[in-house]
Order: sequence, then structure tokens, then C-alpha cells
Amino acid sequence: MTLPDHHLTQGERRVRSFHPHWKRLVGPFFALILIAAAAGAALYFLPATWGESVSFYGRIVVVVLALILLTIFTLVPYLQWKNTGYVLTTHRFTISMGVLNKSTDEIPMAKVNTVSSDQTFLERLLGCGTLTVESAGERGQIVLRDIPRIQDVRMDLFKLVEDASDGEIDGH
Repeated sequence: MTLPDHHLTQGERRVRSFHPHWKRLVGPFFALILIAAAAGAALYFLPATWGESVSFYGRIVVVVLALILLTIFTLVPYLQWKNTGYVLTTHRFTISMGVLNKSTDEIPMAKVNTVSSDQTFLERLLGCGTLTVESAGERGQIVLRDIPRIQDVRMDLFKLVEDASDGEIDGH
């Protein structure tokens, strides 16, 4: 996913890899439906009485406008979701974001101070939530929204932090 196996250090193993929760794609999905329906309706109701050339150029304008709106409101959010990844290993928690430009944050397990999670009622139904990781690093606190299977991730992260503080990496 976002951290290839050849980038893992000796003795480090991947515990969990995931993207943000799929609920981030609900808005872009509805935008896709709305834009496609509006473009279809515009093409259908475009008067043919304007003349053949005006009608042709009107249809081209509708299609180009629909493609621009689809790119902005559906393709870009999908690419942002697809190119945001979280990797939890025995030594670090890696957060990677970006489509054209890539940004990667790595939090060593030994520097994590606190792990907490928050969930709204809807997020509890969907099984996702907000994960807050406080570390002794420069950024201090990182808030990660829409984490799927939040309770499992929090438990894994907490266990790995405990193992790192006890000096037990990989259960040794």
C-alpha cells in the first residue's frame, strides 16, 4: 500500500494497512449522480429549434462542463481517498497523503504518549471514528479522521506502544 515491504527495517513487520473509511466517498458518489443527471437532462431538453450548429455547440458545452465538474467533485476526492494510507508496523505508524505531491509522517512507537478515539453516533454505526495520537515529536498531536475499524486500530496501536515501552518489539 503506502509503505512497501522493502522499506521496513530489519525485524519490523506490518500489523495493519488501511485507507480512510469509505464514508468519505459518499459525497463524491452523490455528486456523480447529480452531475450525470443534470447533464443528461440538459442534453435532453436542449432545444433543437436553435439550429444545428448552435445545438451542437450547446451539447459540447454541456459535456465539457459536466466533465470538469465530475473531475472536481468526484475524481479528485476519490484520488485523495485512494492516495491516503495508514500503515501500522511494529516500530512505527506511517501516515501518507497526496496525489501529485506526497507527504509522509512517521511516528515511532517509542515516542507515542497517548492514543485516544472519538466516535459520533453515525460513526459508531459505520465502525469508524477519529483517532488522536499524541507523541513526543515536533507535531505533538495528530488527529486522523475517518479511521475504519477504529476500535481495532486503537487496540493494535495501544498494544504496540506498550510493547515498545516495555522493550518488546515483535513480542520478544
